Amino acid sequence: MALRRPRMIPYLLRAGWAFRARDWYRRPPFVPVPPRSYMEWRLETAYGDPHATPTIDELERYLMWTARMREQMTRPGHD
Repeated sequence: MALRRPRMIPYLLRAGWAFRARDWYRRPPFVPVPPRSYMEWRLETAYGDPHATPTIDELERYLMWTARMREQMTRPGHD
């Protein structure tokens, strides 16, 4: 996705960081990636298949939605 839509790179990085495994820095490969079980659960709840592959358009819509939600939560006056 990053190669096809470079403008999405910041959104991909933010989502990856938000979903990172706890204590990722203590286990190989020492990369902040989401746990496989979490990603399978997300895909199962969204598509009914833990091994589904979302389209680039679906992923882009999801990333933009999460960015809007985070922005709304950080606005002054948000309770």
